[in-house]
Amino acid sequence: MLLTLTLITTALVVVALAGYLIAIAVQLMAARRSIAAIADGLEAVAGHTAPLPEKLTTINGALVQLLTGLQAADRHLGRVATVFKLG
Repeated sequence: MLLTLTLITTALVVVALAGYLIAIAVQLMAARRSIAAIADGLEAVAGHTAPLPEKLTTINGALVQLLTGLQAADRHLGRVATVFKLG
C-alpha cells in the first residue's frame, strides 16, 4: 500500500515537472520568434538610416551658412540699436 502511494506521488511529481518544462519550452520558442522579429526590424532600421551621415553633412553645411548669415544680421541690428539708442 505504501509502495503504491509512493509510486503514484512520484508519478504525479514527474508529470507536474514535465508539464512545467513543456510550458517553459513553449514560452522560450515564442520569445525566440519575438527576438527574431526584433532583429529583423533592427536590420530594416539600419538599412533605412544608412544614408543619414551624408545627408546630415549637407544639412550641417547649410546650417553653418545660415548661422553666418544670422550672425551678420545680428551685428547689423546691434548697430541699428545703438544708433537709435535702443540697447
